[in-house]
Amino acid sequence: MTKVDKDLFVSVEYKGTLDNGDVFDTSEGRPPLEFQVGSGQLIQGFDNQVMGMSLNEKKTFTLDPKSAYGERDESLKQSFAKSDLPPEMVPEVGQMIGLQAPNGNPIPGTIIEITEDNFTVDVNHPLAGKTLTFDIEIVGISETPTQEKSSCASGCDCSSGCH
Repeated sequence: MTKVDKDLFVSVEYKGTLDNGDVFDTSEGRPPLEFQVGSGQLIQGFDNQVMGMSLNEKKTFTLDPKSAYGERDESLKQSFAKSDLPPEMVPEVGQMIGLQAPNGNPIPGTIIEITEDNFTVDVNHPLAGKTLTFDIEIVGISETPTQEKSSCASGCDCSSGCH
């Protein structure tokens, strides 16, 4: 196997940066990110960029929001009463909170505003609306997984399309 193709398992060393140069995620100091190409585990733009690459090949690419986490949707903000929170929870701006969709699926959100009686949660992905640049190197290509199934290097569940 010399080239990345659909359904193969790929291990990637990567660094993701924003337009201002800030690193938002990296595999540095951790095992490489392993995923099955074309399975929907990663954002579509990242998945598309590894296609056809060879083992040990390096590449830098930039994804616009549409190819990454989409544009921000201001309607994805919702206010809740503080009384809805467990009594031991003290909300803070910037805090991640877990909500539940009508179908029971978890939805992560970020508290963006707190008033005396309410708090507002933004459920846009934190990288929505942002242009992302990745420096990657293909460090493994296999027909089967080489790592135990776990969360992505960034700590989120890959099935939710975190990368």
